[in-house]
Amino acid sequence: MTIRPATRDDDDRLWLILEPVIRAGETYPLPRDMTREDALAYWFQPGHSVFVAEEGGDILGTYHLKANNRGGGAHVANCGYMTAPQARGRGIARAMCMHSLEEARTRGFKAMQFNFVISTNEAAVHLWQACGFKVVGRLPLVFDHPRHGLVDALVMHRML
Repeated sequence: MTIRPATRDDDDRLWLILEPVIRAGETYPLPRDMTREDALAYWFQPGHSVFVAEEGGDILGTYHLKANNRGGGAHVANCGYMTAPQARGRGIARAMCMHSLEEARTRGFKAMQFNFVISTNEAAVHLWQACGFKVVGRLPLVFDHPRHGLVDALVMHRML
């Protein structure tokens, strides 16, 4: 598996990853009826550096890296990750996280923070903790989960 910068030539294959995650509405606070164009514009918005995890010509995952804030908070990175449904459980998200941590260090970031990890996304919470992130805050009942109703979101952080 290789992780490389994404290009707009990857749009069709990225949509195959983005769409099921968005439609499920369980892990990202995005409209479940978001269009392909809006989803790709969100993923590639200005300030986002987008990467793909690729194996044998198949894109198995994607992530974007950005500054969490501007000004005095610009030294903290933020990322969003999505893995293709058929590739889950194969270490793709872990590989992308490790790649993003190194990429963030290379770009001069001092820390990484996840602002809105849905508490019911136990696999992600466990993985981020295994990658050195700590839960530093809990936002009560801020996410309307399609199956569980109102659930908490976690703020997770780690120094680089």
